[in-house]
Amino acid sequence: MNNQPKWAMLIDTTKCVGCHSCRVACQNQNGLDVKESFNRIEEQEFGVFPDFNRRFTPAQCQHCDNPPCIRVCPTGASYKRSDGIVSIDTNKCIGCKYCMVACPYNARVINIKEGYIHKCGFCLELIEDGQAPACVSTCPMGVRVFGDINDPESVISKMLISKKTHRLGESLDTKPSIYYITRK
Repeated sequence: MNNQPKWAMLIDTTKCVGCHSCRVACQNQNGLDVKESFNRIEEQEFGVFPDFNRRFTPAQCQHCDNPPCIRVCPTGASYKRSDGIVSIDTNKCIGCKYCMVACPYNARVINIKEGYIHKCGFCLELIEDGQAPACVSTCPMGVRVFGDINDPESVISKMLISKKTHRLGESLDTKPSIYYITRK
């Protein structure tokens, strides 16, 4: 077993009811303006009446193992931590938006007042305190599971083995650290 944690998240879209609790918790945790969000809910409608349905897919920074945002950053503000979290040093960020354009998941946000780019950081301050990210702990439906995939005894590791999952944009070779369970 690798002693270094590798943080990841599993999102079960079959449980998501589109309540936006995760988005609001993220905004509160990160002190974001009401119009800013690191976490969004994408809604898809499908079928024809009377066999009509909706699906909600929470989306955010995918904390890729091969992140295109880092390759285009001219100042080194975007970087990958050894635990898998893709981070931004806002003191180095010049607000050029190259990372925003490079991110295929539309996961970065510009802080208009300060001029830097920021995004989901998996609530690092909560993780370091032994807690789950705000979006995980606030979800009333238990849509999200967060943990260390280097620990074979972790809940997320066991779920990734037992459940059929996929990752967004698998053909992009970004190797996201967020896995999804979806309906057919």
